Amino acid sequence: MFTARWWERRGLQIGLLSLVVGTAFVLRQTQGSVLLELYQGITRPLEVINSGPTKEEKLRDAQILELQTQIVDLQSQNQKLKQILNYSEQNKAAKPVTIARVIGRSAGNWWQQVILNRGTSSGVEEGSVVRAEGGLIGLVENVTSNSSRVLLISDFKSQVGVTVSRTNAKGVLRGDGSSEAVLEFYEKVPNVKLGDLIATSTYSQKFPPGIAVGRIKSLDLKRLPASIAKIELFPPIRSLDWVEIYPKPITQSDVQTSNASESKSQAAKPN
Repeated sequence: MFTARWWERRGLQIGLLSLVVGTAFVLRQTQGSVLLELYQGITRPLEVINSGPTKEEKLRDAQILELQTQIVDLQSQNQKLKQILNYSEQNKAAKPVTIARVIGRSAGNWWQQVILNRGTSSGVEEGSVVRAEGGLIGLVENVTSNSSRVLLISDFKSQVGVTVSRTNAKGVLRGDGSSEAVLEFYEKVPNVKLGDLIATSTYSQKFPPGIAVGRIKSLDLKRLPASIAKIELFPPIRSLDWVEIYPKPITQSDVQTSNASESKSQAAKPN
């Protein structure tokens, strides 16, 4: 009876002590390898979950993103070319157009000039007019057999004769080295207002009339000696890609020169 009671009081303690001693003995004999394997078995699935994608998976994802980017870029270029070609087809009879791409542009003259991949071999000549989506962007000022350099209307030395479409007020547009330009009016107090649209003028000797340029963003009608306006340019000069090149416009002086040459040729012929 006494033994049974003693065992009830001490049995649990003896069992726990035996378990601790036995575990210590096993660890000593196996140098902890059993416990280590047990720990690795528990933590390995967690490591797989927390480790993230493997190097191969990251490489595959990067390749997929690269291909997706290329597809989006090609789709964008295709859409732009369709729009340009559609516009060119509609105007082919009146104005032969050369499609060109911007292939050169430096940070030092970003707003001054661009290099195109078309030259004399494609019929481009000095004085050819260049436009993009939105309207006029500049004039070809230098050309080789396979490239041409365009003076942008955003260049400080650029001057374009323009008119206000609503009132026919006229002036000279000068580049501002940015996506805006300055319009100096011929009249001291022109009939203009904010938002008026600006296009090339019939007075212009370098550009055909009616090419969109921009709209009036701000006005200074008290400026002396002439009123001025700040013009927001329509064409995306900041990010040009594809452009259209039109032949140099024929001016009255060209017609007179041609007539004079023809008269001399006729006079030189024997009767």
